[in-house]
Amino acid sequence: MQRTHRVNGTGLGLRRTHLGPLLDHIPDEIDFFEVAPENWLGVGGRIGDAFARISAERPLLCHGLLLNLGGPDPLDRAFIERIKGFLGQHRAVIYGDHLSFCAAGGQLYELLPIPFTGEAVRHVASRIREVQDRLGQRIAVENPSYYVRLADELDESTFINAVLEEADCELLIDINNIHVNSVNHGYDAKAFLASLPGERIAYAHIAGHHQDSDGLIVDTHGTPIIEPVWDLLDFAYQRFGAFPTLLERDENIPPLAELLPELRRIHKAQQHHANSGDGLAA
Repeated sequence: MQRTHRVNGTGLGLRRTHLGPLLDHIPDEIDFFEVAPENWLGVGGRIGDAFARISAERPLLCHGLLLNLGGPDPLDRAFIERIKGFLGQHRAVIYGDHLSFCAAGGQLYELLPIPFTGEAVRHVASRIREVQDRLGQRIAVENPSYYVRLADELDESTFINAVLEEADCELLIDINNIHVNSVNHGYDAKAFLASLPGERIAYAHIAGHHQDSDGLIVDTHGTPIIEPVWDLLDFAYQRFGAFPTLLERDENIPPLAELLPELRRIHKAQQHHANSGDGLAA
C-alpha cells in the first residue's frame, strides 16, 4: 500500500529568475515549490511580494542549507526560531536540511561530509531531535553527495538508516545523489536505494550533474537529467510507490518552459507506477 504524502505530484525549486513568468501563470506541471529559507528570510519589497503570491498558490516545502546538523558547533537556536517563524508565515508543509555539516568555528558555506561512525549517528540524531523539538515537527534530512569518505566504521546506507531511526525523522531521498555517490565510490545504486526505509520518504529530489574528464561526477544541479538517473527514479517508484518528486536546477537555469518536459516526464512515471500498483511503502 502506498503512503499518503503531505504533497503530491511534481515540484520545482523556486528561483528568482522565474518569479516573473510564475506571477503571470503557474504551469499545471508544477504541484509544489521548494526553497532554501535562508535565501528568503527578511526579503521584502517587490521580490518578497512576488514570493508570497506564488507560494500562496502552491504548497511550499523548505530545504535548508545552514542548519549544520553534523557540525561540532552548538546549534544556532536563534536561527532555528527564525526558521520556525518563516515556516509558519508561509505555511510550509515540510522542512529539512542535509546530512552534512557547514560550520565549525563559523560558517564554511560548503556542505561537507560526516564520518560514517556510530558516534556521528548519535551526535547527528541528537541534534535532529533538538531541532524537531524546537520546531514542533519532524524534519526531512537529505542523503548528501560527498567526494571523500572520512571513516569506514559504517557503510553509507547503515549510517543513514541509523540516523533516521534514532532521530525519528523523515528522509528527503535525493536520486541524483545516490547515482553520483554510486559512481564516485563504486557501489550498486539500486541495492543502496532498496536498503532505505520507504516509510520515511517525505519526497524526493532529482537533478543533473557534471562529469569531469577523469570520471568524477560533481553534483551541480546545472544540466538536464541523464538516463541512468531517470532509470533509478523509475526503480525507486517501483520499490516504494510514486512519491512526490522535485526537479532541482541551481546552475545554468533555463527559461521556465524548458524545464517543463522534465516535470512532465516525472509526472508520467508517477502515473505509470500509480496505475500499476507498484510500491512497498505503507
